[in-house]
This record gives sequence, structure tokens and C-alpha cells, in this order.
Amino acid sequence: MKAFFNLFFAVLLSTLGCTAEEPQPQNADIEPFVHWLLDDGGRLEDVRFAAVAEAVSACQVLPVDASDPVDAAMLAHVQTTLDAMLLELAQPDNSIHTVGRVNEISRHVEDFLLAHLNEADGYECSIPPNASGKEQRSGYPDLRLEHSASGRVFYIDPKVYKQGSETSSFRTFYFEPKRETNKILDDASHLIVGIAHEGKVDGLWQLNAWKLVDLINFRVRLKAEFQSSNRELYQADAVLCESGTE
Repeated sequence: MKAFFNLFFAVLLSTLGCTAEEPQPQNADIEPFVHWLLDDGGRLEDVRFAAVAEAVSACQVLPVDASDPVDAAMLAHVQTTLDAMLLELAQPDNSIHTVGRVNEISRHVEDFLLAHLNEADGYECSIPPNASGKEQRSGYPDLRLEHSASGRVFYIDPKVYKQGSETSSFRTFYFEPKRETNKILDDASHLIVGIAHEGKVDGLWQLNAWKLVDLINFRVRLKAEFQSSNRELYQADAVLCESGTE
């Protein structure tokens, strides 16, 4: 299975992940890939995220071992910080309450964790650089926590969700494999921090609880989709006619 993913992502990145400087794929390159998606795409309906991440990054996805002293210490540090976060973000004067949309909350959560996970001696929390060496806030994962003495790394990705929606089938996790913007550069454990909210009450966001999830056995699926933008769609030389012209 791992060999299959390595082959699949090699084809995917070489045909669909080209940069502007690379040669664009020709019909002969694309056709077998499209036929594969049509005929055999079901193989990517239920796969381990760890297998995908390893195929894209060549880095191991490691399980969290709570019996290991280093892992246990890192977990305790994350848990203590998350408890402090709920208390801090609940304060009426916290700037989180000025945002109007729930998807803006995640940045406040991320900023708090970035600052406070980095405060304790022996830990370094940072925005993961991408494969080009640039610090990049967008894309998975959001944070990189390192235990300085051992070099052990946790990748942490905060997500805010409506309390009670844990069984919803709505898509909330996205991972887009790319060469230059890949941010998985270490053998590491991958953790999701889920923050449950109940909306706003009297103008204050209610963040009630957190969950820390190990992605070692997390399952994902590929949605095959070719997409573009209005810039490519409405090019002048492709428009046959438009209103107001004869």
C-alpha cells in the first residue's frame, strides 16, 4: 500500500503540481491519470492520513506514546496550555469577542497556543516553514512544537467546531499535497486540537471544551476535482460574445 501511495503522489505532483517554471503536462501525461481516477479512484476513499503524509513528505508519522517520558511531558504541556487558553479567551476584554465569524476564531486560538506553548523552558513552538524555507501560516499543519532536549516534534493543527457536531459528516479537514509549500519536514506526531464552541452569548464567544486527537489512524479520502478561477475562465480571447455588443 505504501508503494502504491508513493507512486500515486509522484504522478499527482508531476502532472498536477507543476510550478510556473516547470513544463506543463501534456495530454499524453494527463490522460492515463484521469482514466485512473475514473476507473480506480475508489482506492482513495478510505486511507490513512499517515500514509498520505509520509508519501508526500518522506517523513514518518509517529504515534503518541503516553508511556514515554518525553511524550508524556509534551502532552502535559499542551493540556495545561489548552486549559489556560479556555480561561483567557473567556475574559470579556479578550479581542476574540470582537470578531463576527466563527472561522475567525481559529487565528486567535492559534496565536495563543503559539505564544504560550513557547513560554515554557525546554520547548519551542513555531509556525512550520515550508520546503522552500519560508514561514507559512496557511495550510496544514499550523504549529510545530519541539521538545528541545530530545528533538521530539508534535505538529498541531487547531480547529474550532460547533459543540455537539462531533458526528457531523461535513468536511472539516483538508490537506493539499504540494512540493514547495509542503510543511511536513520532520518525523513527528500529528495532533488536531478541536475547540468546541456554542456561538456568542451576550456578545461573547463561548469556547467550552477541547479535544486533543492523534492522527496516527485518522482516515481521509481524495475528492478528484479539476478547478480554475474567473481569471482563467473569462479570458478575452475565449469570450465569443457579451451583452452590449453587436
